[in-house]
Amino acid sequence: MTELLEAVQAVLVKYSLVTAFAVVGATVWFSYLISDRLTRGRLHGSAIAILLGLLLAYVGGTLTGGKKGIADVEVLSGIGIMGGAMLRDLAIVATAFGVRMDEFRKTGISGIVSLLAGVVISFIVGACVAFAFGYRDAASLTTIGGGAATYIVGPVTGTALGAESEVIALSVAAGLIKSMLVMIMTPFVAPYIGLDNPRSALIFGGLMGTTSGVAGGLAATDPELVPYGAMTATFYTGLGCLLGPSVIFLVVRAVV
Repeated sequence: MTELLEAVQAVLVKYSLVTAFAVVGATVWFSYLISDRLTRGRLHGSAIAILLGLLLAYVGGTLTGGKKGIADVEVLSGIGIMGGAMLRDLAIVATAFGVRMDEFRKTGISGIVSLLAGVVISFIVGACVAFAFGYRDAASLTTIGGGAATYIVGPVTGTALGAESEVIALSVAAGLIKSMLVMIMTPFVAPYIGLDNPRSALIFGGLMGTTSGVAGGLAATDPELVPYGAMTATFYTGLGCLLGPSVIFLVVRAVV
C-alpha cells in the first residue's frame, strides 16, 4: 500500500500542472454543488470557489511555512504555474480577443460613460484607501487602485510598474473582495436599482467591472442578463490594464 501511494505521488508531482487542473476542476465542481444544494444559487459557485482557494492557500502556507500558499505542497506545486503570470496574461489576452468592438458600440453612450466612470472611480477609491494606510509612492497607489478595479488589473499594473510583491498581493486581495461582494450583493440590490433589463445590465457591468463578480451576480439575479453585463465588464478589465500603467500612473505621479 505504501509503495502504491509513493508511486501515485511520484506521478502527481511529475505531471504537476495536470494535477493542478484536476484539483481546481474538482474544487469548482464542489463549489457549484454547495451553491446549488445549500444556497439555491444565491451565493454563486465562483464566490465559494474563491473562498475555498483562499482557505487552501492559508492552510498550505501554514503547514509548510512557505510563501506560495498551497503551491508549497510538492504534489500541488503545479498550482503555482497555473496561477502564475504567464497563464494570467494569456487569459487576459484571450478575453480581450473574445470581444467585438461593433458589439460594444451597440451599448451606446451610456455604456461608454459607465465604463470610463467605473474604471476611474475604482482607481481613485483604491488609491485613496492605500494613501490612508501609509502608501505614498505612485507605483503602490496605482497598483492598489488597479486592484480595486479588478484582481486582474491590479497585478498587471503592478508588474508593469515594478511594484513590490506585497503591494501586488494587496491589489489581488482587494479585487477578490470586490468580486465576492458584487457576486453576493447583486441579487439583493437588483430590485432597488432597476437591474432587470439588458440596458441596465450593460451599465452595471461597466460600473462594477469585475467580470466574474458581475457574471456570478447576474446569474443569481437573471441568467439572461449575464451576456450583457459580462460584455462591458470584459472591456472594463482591458481598459483598466491599458490605462493603469500609463495614463492613470502618470496622473497619480503628478499628484503625489
